Amino acid sequence: MEPMNFPCIWKSSLLSRKAFQIQQDVLKFAVSNFQKQLFESYKITLHLFFNRLFIIFAKKIMDKILFIDTAHPYLSERLTELGFQCDYFDGYKLADYQKIADQYVGFVIRSKIHLDDKILPLAKKLKFVARVGAGMENIDMKLCDELGIKCLNAPEGNRDAVGEHAIAMLLSLFDRIIIVDDEVRRGIWLRAENRGVEIKGKTVGIIGYGNNGSKFAGKLSGFECRILAYDKYKTGFGNDYVEESDMDTIFREADIISFHVPLTEETRYLVNREYIARFQKPIYLINVARGPVVQTDALVEALENGKILGACLDVLEYEKFSFEDIQADTLPPSYRKLINMRNVVLSPHIAGWTHESNIRMAMVLIDKICALFNIKNE
Repeated sequence: MEPMNFPCIWKSSLLSRKAFQIQQDVLKFAVSNFQKQLFESYKITLHLFFNRLFIIFAKKIMDKILFIDTAHPYLSERLTELGFQCDYFDGYKLADYQKIADQYVGFVIRSKIHLDDKILPLAKKLKFVARVGAGMENIDMKLCDELGIKCLNAPEGNRDAVGEHAIAMLLSLFDRIIIVDDEVRRGIWLRAENRGVEIKGKTVGIIGYGNNGSKFAGKLSGFECRILAYDKYKTGFGNDYVEESDMDTIFREADIISFHVPLTEETRYLVNREYIARFQKPIYLINVARGPVVQTDALVEALENGKILGACLDVLEYEKFSFEDIQADTLPPSYRKLINMRNVVLSPHIAGWTHESNIRMAMVLIDKICALFNIKNE
């Protein structure tokens, strides 16, 4: 007898194979013990019975993943195909998540809430936390380690976007693109006054040589500049276009400095007055890491006195925790000065936000979750 295909939710999940086999075994038993005519008369009833049985069966054994933030639809769709139940509750706050935390083996998050001692100990089944992005500052990684919770992120998914965005900002600053675009639209045609600056021949210092720093270096390598890179926690990464460096060399020789570090207690306000004063040349500054890496008051002061010639900032000290807005009610005078400076290029924390990186981060997390559960992702 040919296998019967029941139209139910398991069609492409791992669970489907188990359920389908049970279904076929029972059907074979039915055929061997009843007349074929009797079996055919009850065929529709059996269809309904098995579909209902398998739905109940699935709800009891499917591992559940809680989406605290939204992500590309492919992430939840593919995880569902792989046999997970994915839940998202719009409008939920921390207190709501605390009530249901013990139901889930995984949390998917961007930056909506802190994952710390207020919720992690309540999640008794939790096996992983997956951050749709690179930074992990909203996750208590030490506590996760103590509780046996694996921390996953997806810097491989948006590193190309970040590298390209950093270069785009630098080119916009050097060639005065934002300024001249506005002038031309207003009928102003100034050429000599808008003469640009080239990257070629400059020395670029990269602070942090992880996924983002290394991709930025690779994309910058075609501009015929010298690239120095420093990473406190990594060595042996020098290659044909990057010189592994120390900070003394960067302070002495850099014309451009770009930051690609996570936000930690060690890097918070890394760039302050003392740090800036150590550069022997006037510099251009790029920050596509986290806003509080650069102290705004010190930056504005250096822009005013010429110690910093220009700045490219995708991130700002005064962003809200979720990165979705600026703290408009608490902005100091230095910020208001900053946004009126013509030698500053700004963007709203979107360096890693491209159409391509959106789905690529989902794909990276799927691979990592599959590896964690020993699931073959085909």
